[in-house]
Order: sequence, then structure tokens, then C-alpha cells
Amino acid sequence: QVQLVESGGGLVQAGGSLRLSCAASGRTFSSYALGWFRQAPGKEREFVAAISRSGGRTYYTDSVKGRFTISRDDAKNTVDLQMNSLKPEDTAVYYCAGREGRYYSVLAVDYAYWGQGTQVTVSS
Repeated sequence: QVQLVESGGGLVQAGGSLRLSCAASGRTFSSYALGWFRQAPGKEREFVAAISRSGGRTYYTDSVKGRFTISRDDAKNTVDLQMNSLKPEDTAVYYCAGREGRYYSVLAVDYAYWGQGTQVTVSS
């Protein structure tokens, strides 16, 4: 089993940047495809970005393409989400998630491991 812990959330003005990081411990990190999801108050958890086990493939939801970048460092057991040009609608609790296997998924139900979440608030 892998344990995931997010960090890096906070309050930022619209147009600003934040970098979220997710540190993993436990079983072999490099065996997992990884994703970032977010959940705003009163809304369902939604997919944000994902990266394959090898790191060679990434995928983003349309609303963050060109603004967010997901990356992984298997030597450090971390997966990061660089968020630029932030908008108030990006405000949410952000979660990292892991699933065993080569390929990522955009579905939350496909991920077995989750962090506790980190709050991102973007003021207008």
C-alpha cells in the first residue's frame, strides 16, 4: 500500500501561481500511475491531470490545459502540479491519487490510493 501526502496549497490572487507536491511512502512509487483531482464546495470531485507510470504520457482536463503541468520524480517519490494563471474557479481542495499499473485514468473510482487533500483558494 502507498501513502500519499499533499502540500503546497494556499491563498493566491487570480493570475498567480502555486506548486502542489504529493509525497509518497510505502510500496514502490514507480509502479503507480498518478493523478490530481479537485473538489469544490457543493460539487463532485473532478479530474484535473494525470501522468503515466513511466512519466511519458500526461493528460489534462480542458479547463487547465496550458496552465497546469503535472510531473513526477521517482527518485524522490513525488508528483507535482505546477499551477499558473490561476483563476477563482480553480478554488478547491486538491487531491493526489495513485493507481497500480501503467496507465492513468480520468475516473476517481479507478484510483485506490488518495491523499488527504490540500486547499487552494484563488481570490479575484
